[in-house]
Amino acid sequence: MSVGKLALATAGVAAATTLSAAEPDAWSLLKEIEITEHVTETEYEVRKSYPPALAEGREIEIEITGYATPALPGEMIQDLLMVSDMGLCPFCGSLEHGATLAVSLAEPIPVIDDQTRLTLRGTLSPVTDPETWQSVVLKNAQIIRN
Repeated sequence: MSVGKLALATAGVAAATTLSAAEPDAWSLLKEIEITEHVTETEYEVRKSYPPALAEGREIEIEITGYATPALPGEMIQDLLMVSDMGLCPFCGSLEHGATLAVSLAEPIPVIDDQTRLTLRGTLSPVTDPETWQSVVLKNAQIIRN
């Protein structure tokens, strides 16, 4: 599966840098994110470690293909959940399900069938909130192929 070019947009720099072909594809990049939960009697924190392309709050323009399902019911949808492979169920209770990507579309679309295969282009943004396990979100995504 060709995921296309990844571009790195650094804070304060208008131009984007294209990552080389040696860089991992988008799904591999997501799998590199490490998450640890720290719980004490008085504190709760989720610590996230990002690969260099996403470190320090960087955002990346990506193209990614996977299987999507609406995050919420409705006739028009704007939020999706995406996985790389239908065999990797994020809701089956296993920690081995692989990466799941939250997607916010730039424009609402009519409801799609569950498990629709799509190719999207958007901005991959780290979620640094220390109280959630969500690590990234694909913002302003546009469907480029289904």
